[in-house]
Amino acid sequence: MKNGFRNWSDVRIFLAVMREGSTLAASHRLEMSQPTVARRIETLEHDLGLVLFDRDTRGYHPTGAARDLVPMAEAMEAAADALCGKVAELTAVRTIRITAVNRNFSARAMAIFDGFAETHPEIGFEFLPDVVPLDLIAGEADIALRLTRNPVNPDLICRYISTAQFTLYGSDSYAQKNGLPRCVEDMTRHRFISFLRPGVPAALHEWLLRHVAEDRIVQVFSDIDLMQAAVASGRGLGVLNLRMASDTPGILPCFDPIPELDVQHLMLISPEAYRRREVKSFVTYFAPRYAALYR
Repeated sequence: MKNGFRNWSDVRIFLAVMREGSTLAASHRLEMSQPTVARRIETLEHDLGLVLFDRDTRGYHPTGAARDLVPMAEAMEAAADALCGKVAELTAVRTIRITAVNRNFSARAMAIFDGFAETHPEIGFEFLPDVVPLDLIAGEADIALRLTRNPVNPDLICRYISTAQFTLYGSDSYAQKNGLPRCVEDMTRHRFISFLRPGVPAALHEWLLRHVAEDRIVQVFSDIDLMQAAVASGRGLGVLNLRMASDTPGILPCFDPIPELDVQHLMLISPEAYRRREVKSFVTYFAPRYAALYR
């Protein structure tokens, strides 16, 4: 009794000769030598105990046995292709897209990403820094690190990180020249820097307008980092996030945090992305470590 196939790649060679009509043409398609193709066909015929091709000067002509084997050989070919495709999928770098404001991608946060990458080299990250919220449900990103005062879409997966607090800050240089207000009622004679950008909630700017005349706001920025730099330079006072302000030397809080400006700091995950194993693993690793940075 014959052993059948000793080398599964002989199926590929058999199909190439069937399709091309000669071992020479098949060798070009397979990128191997013609003698090797001819020898492998002979070996396959010997193993099967069948004559698969009649040979003459015009090429290789399939026998009835060869034609009977083609459907099964093609099924094996399709299965091999599917296997290769699945292996490529499993070994490919899978990317998680994360959006947040620039400051959330701090050195301490990036160290958490690096720690995850050490044990998951097959998972990559695409960072999408933007103060304008991206639509996770629409697939614009997989994960968002977001400060929000608005109700969260109940379809999103949500992890609480912290409560962000805000208060009024001024620089050392501003304080030396003008002093600093110690309560809201003392603000009226001072100059202010504000932040306002289309698509971003204007809560900080609106709070200023409730407490000082509009002409006391001497400059408005659409970039939060530039606004904070202007406060640090002494141009005026500005409402800043306590955590972010703590990383900027030379600026001082004027008074205690303003409770009405408190905002939730959340990690939001697209439900579609959360079905992916790599996203779920990353969230489990990242969320508690990231939250610890804000305790």
